[in-house]
Amino acid sequence: MSLSPEAEAFAGDWSVSRETCERLDAYVALLRKWNAHINLVSPRSLDTVWARHIADSAQILSLAVRPKASWADLGSGGGLPGMVVAIMAMEAASGLGVSLVESDSRKAAFLAEASRACAVPVEVVCGRIEVARPLSADVVSARALAPLTDLLEFASRHVAPEGICLFPKGETVHTEIEAARSRWRFEPRLHASRTNAGSFIVEIGDFERV
Repeated sequence: MSLSPEAEAFAGDWSVSRETCERLDAYVALLRKWNAHINLVSPRSLDTVWARHIADSAQILSLAVRPKASWADLGSGGGLPGMVVAIMAMEAASGLGVSLVESDSRKAAFLAEASRACAVPVEVVCGRIEVARPLSADVVSARALAPLTDLLEFASRHVAPEGICLFPKGETVHTEIEAARSRWRFEPRLHASRTNAGSFIVEIGDFERV
C-alpha cells in the first residue's frame, strides 16, 4: 500500500513507521469521508489536516513521557487527539488502553468505525462526560472542548490519583488559567506547541477545588 505524500512527510518529521503512517492515512481518509455528512472537524481544516490535526495531536502523546496504562480523551468528536494517540501508541507496543468519550452517537459511530478500519483497539464510551463511569485514566486529554475551568471539572471525574491532564490551548491560555484558579488549586506546566505559534499544551497534575 502506497503512502500519501503527507504521510511520507509525517513519517520523516515524527520518526514513525510505515505501518503507523498507513493507519494514519486510513484514518484521514475516513475522516474526510465522514466529514461530508457529520461535522467532525472544520471542512476548511481538511486542506491542512496533517499539520492542523494529525501532528497537533501527535505532539500531545509525546508529552506523556512516563509509562502509562490508560488514556481518556474527553469529548473526542472525530478522535482528536485520542485516535491519533491510539494509532501511534500501537507502534511502541505500550499496551496503552485508550478510551474515547463522546456523547454524540453519530460521532461515536465514526470512532468505532475508525477503530475497525485502522485495526487499532479503543474503547468508545458513548455518553456525557459528567455521567460516564469514572475511567481512572493515567492521562486525560481534551482538545477544543471547553474552558479550562470546565475541563478540570470533567477531568476530576476521570483522572487517576497520580494522573495528568494535557489540554491544548491557544493564545487565551493565561486568561483561562487565571479564571480556573477561582475554583481550582493547581500549578500548570505550559509546553509551547510545535504546530501552532502562540499556542500551548497545558499539563496539570495534582489539582483540587478551592
